[in-house]
Amino acid sequence: MVTPEHMLTEKQLITLTQWLSPAFPVGSFAYSHGLEGAVEQRWVTDGTNLQKWLEDILEFGGGRVDSTFVAAGYKAKTRQKILEIDQIARAFAPSSERRLEAEDQGRAFGKAITNWGIEADELTYPVILGVAASRKNLPLNFTQILFLQAFISNLVAAGQRLLSIGHHEGQSILKRLSHKCPFIANETSDGDISTLSSCAFLTDIASMKHETQTTRIFRT
Repeated sequence: MVTPEHMLTEKQLITLTQWLSPAFPVGSFAYSHGLEGAVEQRWVTDGTNLQKWLEDILEFGGGRVDSTFVAAGYKAKTRQKILEIDQIARAFAPSSERRLEAEDQGRAFGKAITNWGIEADELTYPVILGVAASRKNLPLNFTQILFLQAFISNLVAAGQRLLSIGHHEGQSILKRLSHKCPFIANETSDGDISTLSSCAFLTDIASMKHETQTTRIFRT
């Protein structure tokens, strides 16, 4: 059954696709979420490795965690609760670069959404996205799904810049991974941060190694 919270109007669709478009000024293209470190270590060497790496991030790492924070921010009823959730989001970052990624994109997103009449505290990216979506009455499930799809799309694009992966292969990887986004969104829709966990440990280690990498393209 289609419920009101799972319905999407044309106006809502346009808003979400604009917010989560690569053209929206959050600077997502500058971050690789540790992928550049993984390529440097030769943990990811081709399209097959890339898909498996990103699948783990989606299902067991930053993708699932950030989707939970989107829902938590969306459901928070008071400013104090939002700030508490944001502090947990900062503490949950496994490395200084991953925290930078969340903070800088959140700061940039916060500036951009003033065009929609939304004023918010300086929050991490997934939290402020959830808060903004709630204030504009955008459906949570579509917010999470499109957030996850944009998140993984950016990492596929990073992989194309780092590896010998063409556009056709990159889009094939993105298509396969995008099918997982609705399931992860559904599983994290309660925004229960007491259940937060991550077991994509090698992706965290890759982001730590990237901090001291001599030659690099990406900020993280």
